[in-house]
Amino acid sequence: MRTLVLFLIGLTFGGAGGFVYAAANGITLDGHDHASHGAVDHAAMGHGGGDHAAMHDTPLDVAAADAPTLEIAVTKDPMSGYNLHVMPTNFTFAPQEASKGHIDGEGHAHVYANGVKLGRLYGAWMHLDQLPKGAVEISVTLNSNDHRPLAVNGQPISAKQTITVD
Repeated sequence: MRTLVLFLIGLTFGGAGGFVYAAANGITLDGHDHASHGAVDHAAMGHGGGDHAAMHDTPLDVAAADAPTLEIAVTKDPMSGYNLHVMPTNFTFAPQEASKGHIDGEGHAHVYANGVKLGRLYGAWMHLDQLPKGAVEISVTLNSNDHRPLAVNGQPISAKQTITVD
């Protein structure tokens, strides 16, 4: 009985310690939850605290002369899956500014496989695994800090590549 009690105490404190560590380092297990942002001030982000999910569909037009460009390359990883290389110009990845206000020339990328969002990208490389078999279209959009897709004349700044997954 004593062993079981000690195990439960260790499990409780170990689990709590893990959650505290994850919270302190910004680690989440649920991706990006549009319904609850806690202390994020949506009004300050320019969308009045309304439907944040709609922001992902509202392009932010940037001047063509200053607009970022985007190229991607998807290559088979020698061990497993695929490696995505995202190569923007006139753009800086700014993970520390995610979910804050727009700043020209910075933000993050959104990565999709066959139109399904895989997640946000805060740097040049991402490993893709567990892709469906057959033809898979990998697409990437550049997004402002406040998650709006960057666009020129209403056309999102994006890049696509189709791969065949065996």
